[in-house]
Amino acid sequence: MKAQTRLMTVLAVAGLLAMTSGSAADLGAQMAQGAGNAKSGEASYKRYCVGCHGPQGDGRGENAQWIEPKPRDFTEALFKCRSTPTGTLPTDNDLFQAVTRGFVTTNMPPWRPLTVDTRQNLVAYIKTFSPKWRSQAPGTPITIPAETPVTTASILHGRQLFQRVECWKCHGPAGRADGPAASTLTDSKDRPILPYNFSTGTRFKCGSTNTDMYRVIMTGLDGTPMPSFADQLQPNDTWDLVHFLRTLQPAHSPESVVWTPYRQAHASELPVLGADAPAEISPTDSATPPPTPAPPTTTP
Repeated sequence: MKAQTRLMTVLAVAGLLAMTSGSAADLGAQMAQGAGNAKSGEASYKRYCVGCHGPQGDGRGENAQWIEPKPRDFTEALFKCRSTPTGTLPTDNDLFQAVTRGFVTTNMPPWRPLTVDTRQNLVAYIKTFSPKWRSQAPGTPITIPAETPVTTASILHGRQLFQRVECWKCHGPAGRADGPAASTLTDSKDRPILPYNFSTGTRFKCGSTNTDMYRVIMTGLDGTPMPSFADQLQPNDTWDLVHFLRTLQPAHSPESVVWTPYRQAHASELPVLGADAPAEISPTDSATPPPTPAPPTTTP
């Protein structure tokens, strides 16, 4: 129990510092590949990380027994949040951003209070736990095109895609993590894992921006049931899906500004989502915004 109390105290202090520390420039800090020093990172790991991730980096620290979800096992070199394609190693900057940002709905706090050098050295040391880093290179980060405009048509198409690629089976028809498959999901270690609940906030595991959400859809979350949709969705499709997913969150976003009045005016016309939905939701469904009437012509 003392270890648990100690852990909670550390996390609370770290969270408070993260909100009050760090310069504006540090918020956008990036890590160049190979910039960290593993030897220097070892001491910081033993000070800040070993209690959860363990001396061997296998996620079996003394506090792990009280933590759900369990700490990351670095010996697998399997990471959820990456800019690289599914099945490939992340870049050093991917790991740096994860350490800096922390993970919402977990006990992993943001470590922004640590200096940039310290975080970079931690990344280098974390990589010593798996031989994969010595035999494989990180994947090439995916290209993220410019975001398409947020329109009613985009959100409606994203809604159709949410049904078509079966996002609802895990996340639920309303994005509340209550889909029919939600209770059956397990991670790469066969441990129960919950899908993301869009109704609980605007932050998600790998970031908070539309670009972050696009990246997750196209890279997947390795080690979890969340796959990459890179082979199923074109870039414009993905942006449409992002726009719809934003409408499931409790936020005054550009998407909600566009979607809320349309949904209220057309609620009875919107096809249901989930298991009771039609076999195919057509792009010409009655919920599609009606075309803009042509201006009247005059006789010369």
